[in-house]
Amino acid sequence: MIYTVSKKNKKIQGEITLTGSKSISNRALIIQALCEEDFVIHNLASAKDTETLSALLTSKDTTLDVGPAGTTFRFLTAYLSLQEGTQVLTGSERMLQRPIGVLVDALKILGADIEYLGEAGYPPLKINTPKNIGETNKVSIAASTSSQFISALLMIAPVLKNGLELTLEGKIVSIPYIKMTLNLMEHFGVTHLWDGNTITIAPQKYQAKLFTVEADWSAASYHYALAAFAGNDLDLQVNGLFENSVQGDAVLSEMMTQFGIVTRFNKKGLHLSKTSEAKQLFEWDFLECPDIAQTLSVICAGQGIMGLYTGLETLRIKETDRISALQNELGKLQVYISKMPPKFHSKHPEKEFYMQEGKAVRPKETPRFPTYHDHRMAMAFAPLAMLFPVTIEDPMVVVKSYPEYWDDLKTLGFEVE
Repeated sequence: MIYTVSKKNKKIQGEITLTGSKSISNRALIIQALCEEDFVIHNLASAKDTETLSALLTSKDTTLDVGPAGTTFRFLTAYLSLQEGTQVLTGSERMLQRPIGVLVDALKILGADIEYLGEAGYPPLKINTPKNIGETNKVSIAASTSSQFISALLMIAPVLKNGLELTLEGKIVSIPYIKMTLNLMEHFGVTHLWDGNTITIAPQKYQAKLFTVEADWSAASYHYALAAFAGNDLDLQVNGLFENSVQGDAVLSEMMTQFGIVTRFNKKGLHLSKTSEAKQLFEWDFLECPDIAQTLSVICAGQGIMGLYTGLETLRIKETDRISALQNELGKLQVYISKMPPKFHSKHPEKEFYMQEGKAVRPKETPRFPTYHDHRMAMAFAPLAMLFPVTIEDPMVVVKSYPEYWDDLKTLGFEVE
């Protein structure tokens, strides 16, 4: 299936209500499963990943298939390591290529009984009844590893016999996602101590509380892209977002001021308007908000703004190699992303810098963008339809995080065929 997306003008006026955040929803579901009393979760994400996690947490099957849902796989690995019986945890072909060894090694130290059914360090996993789980409570892992590994360990920490003392070795990446996890745990009554690079959580019980999931700031980024490409006819209300958010991607409201976009919070969410021209250089470290890097790269491409990016390290191990995918697809529009040689960033030799140059040029034929089985590629590139028609391959990949995406574009006046 392909969609061809177009828009007759640059007018963006209307109101959109976003679904709940997938990141928050998935954490809330794990906490709900670990809590001795049930509680209600309002505005749970409609994302496929969240639906998959919710279904698998209550499944009686011995083989659990997460499909392409990375967060679901990682959170379930930790959760199942506490459970009686034996389950096989597997996923899509791409999921079987995504490393899980760091998390498995940590869980084994804690007493989990986990076996690899294929290549060591990768799914699928056979997870057996644990042996003396929680007797040992000290674990060290690389701080540069996925925050989802860290969050998976933190969420099971309070129900372990002796709690958890988790030391993160080296430079910590994706701090906002770790803070999100700890903030949600605090909401449900679990306290922690974060001292230097060590997070300590004593054994304690989750407290059942009514919970409302905030909307997804990553999803909001695609509407910020529409705002950036809009003319002066910008009057967009986006519902469900909080001014005091636990999501790292909430930095969007600050980030987008460089593109002349003003964010005003209200009771429903936020309102977007345009007050000034965009700056000619956009420089950002995406280490704490990697999920919106693709959106900002496309915004810069559409407006011909030079980009200087760092903090993209984790993008190569997502649903696809997102750096390579951006280079391939933006290259079709005469926009180029190149890794800068070390001599250009001698003051920060530990970082990788990428330079983006060029302005999106409409090809003779409608450009066709593959999505690489990556929901964010589809949603980041579709806003270019504000400039010229675009074709998106495998468009329903968006169900992973934002199933209503195409309908919301239609609401705002896009033609999706």
